[in-house]
Amino acid sequence: MHKRSEPASRELVPEGFERHTRHSGLTDPWQPIYARPSAKGVSLGIRASAAHANSRGLVHGGLITALADNAMGLSCGEHAGNTAGLVTISLSVDFVGLAKVGQWVEIRPEVIRTGRSLCFASALVLADNSVCARASGVFKWVSA
Repeated sequence: MHKRSEPASRELVPEGFERHTRHSGLTDPWQPIYARPSAKGVSLGIRASAAHANSRGLVHGGLITALADNAMGLSCGEHAGNTAGLVTISLSVDFVGLAKVGQWVEIRPEVIRTGRSLCFASALVLADNSVCARASGVFKWVSA
């Protein structure tokens, strides 16, 4: 009997990535999202599908922006040992290429600096290992 714990597309997920365990109402429609921790941050990735695309069949810039924001903020929290209580105060994304349906889209963040109240991060967004965007963000620690 075949056990169904992961979709058939699981073999299309690069080594080291596991299902991302943090969910939100915004990202739930984009599932499955995968995560891979590293010394620099927590990378997020998706296998781009029609649900991620605009009318031209390209991964929507809003999705790329939201995932970059998510990956950088998560990485800041992990880096400082505080995954709760961060808000984005500045976010910039430059689109330098395309991501298409069927490609593996990966956000590779790096925490640049953490302080008492702010954390600075950057990220590269890759589509099948080709850079399609770069992002930077500033995150503020807030109390609940």
